[in-house]
Amino acid sequence: MAPICSPACTFTASCLAIISLLSLNDHAESFSTPTNGCLQKTLPSRHHRHLGICTPLFSTSSAARDLLYQDQQNALLRRALHEQDLLSRNEQTSELVSPRLKIRPPKAGTGFGGGASTVDPAAGMAAARVKVLCDEGVVRIDNVLTASTADDLREYVLDQQRIALEETERDVSTSRTFYGVENRRKHRCDLQLSLLRGGFSALRAESSDDDDDVGASTFALADALQELLGEDGTLRHVYENLVTTGGELYELAAVITDPGSNRQTVHPDLPYQAKAPLYVIFLALQDVTEDMGPTSFLLRTHTSKANAIFTSGDMDKKDDQLLKSKCRLSTLKKGDCVLFDARILHCGNANDETNGGTRVLFNFSFRNPKVAGSLGYKGSIRPEYEGLLSLKDMGDAMAAYALGDENPFGKRK
Repeated sequence: MAPICSPACTFTASCLAIISLLSLNDHAESFSTPTNGCLQKTLPSRHHRHLGICTPLFSTSSAARDLLYQDQQNALLRRALHEQDLLSRNEQTSELVSPRLKIRPPKAGTGFGGGASTVDPAAGMAAARVKVLCDEGVVRIDNVLTASTADDLREYVLDQQRIALEETERDVSTSRTFYGVENRRKHRCDLQLSLLRGGFSALRAESSDDDDDVGASTFALADALQELLGEDGTLRHVYENLVTTGGELYELAAVITDPGSNRQTVHPDLPYQAKAPLYVIFLALQDVTEDMGPTSFLLRTHTSKANAIFTSGDMDKKDDQLLKSKCRLSTLKKGDCVLFDARILHCGNANDETNGGTRVLFNFSFRNPKVAGSLGYKGSIRPEYEGLLSLKDMGDAMAAYALGDENPFGKRK
């Protein structure tokens, strides 16, 4: 997820000399130069995935903008490497593990008629996990998705990525419907998923009036959502506890990093608010090793005190915070997830170019209905779903899917 707090950037003399040439139009197009010397057309703002479209350079201001952007990215990388050094010297760094939780048995005589209480064990476990989340800012939950479903979803996501690349190469303006906030980073993107059966293939067929059946024989995304958010879903009770059934689906994507992906700077996902506004899932669709760039979390930094230090502008205090915080590395097994408060400080690590591998995380979040107004962060979700789906809606759709509706979100396209 893209950081909202950037360190002060050190601009090169060449960039400073051409700042005056930059256009003030944030929606103008920009260009970058890949290794083959051909310019790649990209979108500024939040949709910055390099699409490999070779275009002649006609605008000096476009070249200036791109140089300035690259200089900023270099400064961010220098800061990220400095933070990596600090955290490597942090003696409290260790692997994030799933907490051992004990559900207290109900007291005798608390149930109807004085008998034992009939508290749902799943609800009790969910409440215990929520307590850890509220205290630490993050909690690991193992085995939320079966291995076979994780395999199917990973294969599906990578196929969707292939289609998205084809479509954006054909028309660069469609980038904003396919990609979210992570689209100009090297070897990193977040792919905004369609809830239609067939995914992007179904959307492509609709746009071309193709009557051929594009509905796949399986529906990997719906199968995964059924296991996670259906009536007996592994994450259903946790989210009901956190956001009620009225919580808004705020993100629905897959975060994909390939070997060579750079490390992020430490960041929260959104500006601090007193009440937790957003609860996010990163779910591993394959084992995530240390070489693949797992996410690091700084425990208990979702508080106002920690945020005040991080945003103070005092780099010495900020560095000291990184040295002294309890850092946890989310190396995960296939089907495991981390659930975190979006205010917590965290960062994705580098995916090693030699020993790493393609890391695919299923990413979704629900918004706290008690927090009104803008969150200061636009989640990665396709435009047609923004503000329209609640946890209850997801549950209803999964119930319909279980009863034989092969395309339960078809009316919400």
